[in-house]
Order: sequence, then C-alpha cells, then structure tokens
Amino acid sequence: MRQTITLLGATGTIGVNTLDVIERHPDRFEVFALSGHRQFQRLAQQCIRHQPRYAVVLDAQIALKLSALLSAAACTTEVLVGTQALCDVASDPCVDTVMAAIVGAAGLGSTMAAVRAGKKLLLANKESLVMAGTLFMQAVVESGSMVLPIDSEHNAIFQCLPVSYADDHRGGVSKLLLSASGGPFRGWDRDRMRGVTPAEACAHPQWAMGDKISVDSATMMNKGLEVIEAGWLFDMPASKIDVVIHPQSIIHSMVQYVDGSVLAQLGHPDMRTPIAHALAWPERMASGVEDLDLVALSRLDFAAPDERNFPCLAMAYGAAKAGGDAPAVLNAANEIAVQAFLDLRIDFTEIAEVVEHIMNEYRFSEPESLAAVEESDARARVMSVARIDRIER
Repeated sequence: MRQTITLLGATGTIGVNTLDVIERHPDRFEVFALSGHRQFQRLAQQCIRHQPRYAVVLDAQIALKLSALLSAAACTTEVLVGTQALCDVASDPCVDTVMAAIVGAAGLGSTMAAVRAGKKLLLANKESLVMAGTLFMQAVVESGSMVLPIDSEHNAIFQCLPVSYADDHRGGVSKLLLSASGGPFRGWDRDRMRGVTPAEACAHPQWAMGDKISVDSATMMNKGLEVIEAGWLFDMPASKIDVVIHPQSIIHSMVQYVDGSVLAQLGHPDMRTPIAHALAWPERMASGVEDLDLVALSRLDFAAPDERNFPCLAMAYGAAKAGGDAPAVLNAANEIAVQAFLDLRIDFTEIAEVVEHIMNEYRFSEPESLAAVEESDARARVMSVARIDRIER
C-alpha cells in the first residue's frame, strides 16, 4: 500500500526536495495535501503535477489566484484557506505521513495537530520543539506518533544511534556531535561582518536554503536551535551536545560512545538523503543523490565554533539551560531580528544584539499549554519590534 502524504511547506526547499523524492517512487507514495505561503504559482504547478486532494494557503487573496490557475488547468485540487485548514490536512484520517516543513513559529500549530493525531511525522520544522518541547514530547507519548528528524544533523544522529537507545536510555551514548559548516562568514570577526548584505548572508557555501534559514546559518543561530531540538529528540542535556565546525558538510553529525567509539553519517550536502531515509524508514530507497567519492574529497576539516564572534550559539545554549519559555522567546526575537535585517532595517551583527537584549529583559516562565507558548512568543515579538524601532532611531 502507498503512504498518503500531507506536505506542509511544499514550496520551500524541503518541500521541493520531498516532491522530487516522492516522484521517484510513484508506487510507494500518494500526495494528499500540499500547503504554501506566497509562492502560489509554484504551488499551482505542484498541484497540477501531483494532483493532491487539497491545497492550503493562509491568505484569501492568494487562494483566489491559486484557484484560478488550477481551474484553468482543469486541476480538481480543492483550495482551503487558513491555519485551521493546515491543522485539518495534517490530522486527516486519510493521511499516513506528514512532512512538517513550514519555516518558523508559523509551523507550530499544524505540526502539533499531526502529532496529536498520531501521524508518522517527518520533522523539518525545528521550531515546534524549540518553542514547545515539553508539550510536543508529551503529545508524542500520548498519541503514539512516530517522529523522524529531517534536519540533516538530527537525521544523521538518528542513523548513528544504537537500536537499544530508547530502551536502555542511552545505549552507551556519551555525547552528540552536531556538525556545522560555519556559514559564509566562517573565520570573520564581528567588525568585518557588521556591513554585510542580505545577499552575502544568504550565500551559503554548501546548502541551498531559504533566506531565513540561510541567515540563521550565517549567525550560527540555526545551529543553536538545532542543539535545543536535539536535546528533545534524543533526551540529551545540552551539556552533552557539542557543535563541531566542518566546512565540507560531508559528515552530517556524529555520536560518541562511552567506549571511545565515534559513529558518523556521511553524504553529499543534499536534503534528499535525509528525506528519503525518513520516508522509507525502516527501509532504504533511492533518493536521487549521487554516490559519495571519498578519494575525490581528499580531506575533511574540523574546528571548534567561535562563540565570541558568533554569540547566537551561546545564547541558544543558555536558553536550553534556562528551559521553560526561554527557547520560545529566543526563537521569536531571532525571527523578528532576521526579518529586520532582510528588510535592511538593522545591520547583520545587530541580529544578535536584539536577541541578547530580549533574553536579558524577558521574565521567563513555564508554559503549561500551547496557548501559553504562543503568548510568550507574541510578547517577545512585540518587545523585539520595539527594540528594533529604537535602533533605527
């Protein structure tokens, strides 16, 4: 039987790569629903090609434009609008698997809906765990949902863990080692980075990603969020999760064991590998990624992260240690600051300055519901906007 897939965030990098993998295996997968944000023309093309039952967008005007394109192509996909529609297609009884690939806090509600419905969840929306880790993992236990990581680092760790990891609560694992390319400004100091442009920050040396994640990679905040995500996924304190700079992005992450062994997962920097792994798990299937030629690579380099010039990483570790709504506040402040940088309202180095200010000013608490998490997120965003307004003056 074919897996029925809802793909949340179909028009982004993860979504496009997921559809590429799915298309290679038409006998194994069927697309139930696709969602998009502003790229309605791309979403229309995807619907015409894959013929999902539903397409979901958040804006009514974009829905009208999408419907017109689909109607002109005689495509029968029904267009739905709004955040509740996202939750509906994520939790529909007809759906086996949900790819959660919406970027940022916007993906929290639909990702949680999939978990609560007990779906097989392919998690690319790290913010769901960053913002609401406790509630998320409680829902996983209660519903029996299966969560498979899509971030290349977490997928690599998942592949390197022992089968006994969950049963004996470590399986001899002593530490997790998250690889990081270092981004486009690896080796730069803060003075040199101060005047960089959004185009320079988004020019990642290894990975093709959206603007927001590319900027996060450049500031090292993305790696900090991944530390928090890894802590929840693998029940490991942040003190036992290290970041290792690896410019070639061939080793995607490693697991260190108490006997001195270190297991690593290697592959080209291509998101189709972890996507195919999660879609087919516990089996394997072709992803379309070419074989790795270690001889041609010749060398693999490693270094410690530079937390002085890239302070966002240290702030993320601090948020993980503080717990409660601190990671949600960190994420909210960062999202606002990154968008302000992309809009040319603040300098690149001021992203970290905005986040640090909010983290110092905010009074953290322990949210007991998703509504409480969203309230903390909203309050941190208001504070961040006010801070950026003061910087502009």
